[in-house]
Amino acid sequence: MDLSNRKFRHEMKYYINYIEMHALKSKVSTVLTLDKHSRSVDGYNIRSLYFDGLHDHALYDKNDGIFGREKYRIRIYNGEDHVINLERKSKFGDFVSKESARLARADYEGILCGQYSSLLHRPEPLIQDFYRALQYRLFRPTVIVDYIREAYIYEPGNVRITFDKELRAGINGIDLFDNRIIYEEILYPEQVILEVKFDRFLPDMIRQLVQPERFVRSAISKYVLCRERTIQYFKK
Repeated sequence: MDLSNRKFRHEMKYYINYIEMHALKSKVSTVLTLDKHSRSVDGYNIRSLYFDGLHDHALYDKNDGIFGREKYRIRIYNGEDHVINLERKSKFGDFVSKESARLARADYEGILCGQYSSLLHRPEPLIQDFYRALQYRLFRPTVIVDYIREAYIYEPGNVRITFDKELRAGINGIDLFDNRIIYEEILYPEQVILEVKFDRFLPDMIRQLVQPERFVRSAISKYVLCRERTIQYFKK
């Protein structure tokens, strides 16, 4: 994994319940700003199409705890196509890096159909790496991950506090814009995923608000949770 020119940050994840979420949100919202993607105080929808190699290394690298790993996804917000992002999320120990490049709807449709030669003309290293993953490493779409996110931002330290709820896996298709996709709930009804993300430091004021040491930190991967559910589904 080439780590040059990548910005890594801290990312801590926890399972909490709705009562804990509302208590935290009432404190966090007094200091942090609601994310610009939000349609309301309930947050916004994130839908991602994940890719994996022929031998599902992104799935098994996570489960095996491999120190350095990465995965590709295409992400949209609120079911709309005016922002379609290709993203690569890289993990190096406890540090996480996310790179992003914008895709046109035509690029996205071509990738779904296995026609992605248009990516060759894009200069971005992320796009070129993704093209090689598709062409030579036989990456292909594997699962749609869908959830509602409430996100709060604090500029000092580039802090993001997010509450992810209603996590669902698409079980009968891979098109992010297909209204016929059937989704299956992944979390228990009372579960929420709390994520605390920051660059070099978590400001003391935010740490006192969130008090992350009160919760049990978990190695949560939405991709793994959803992918394993679809694998089980088709084994039935």
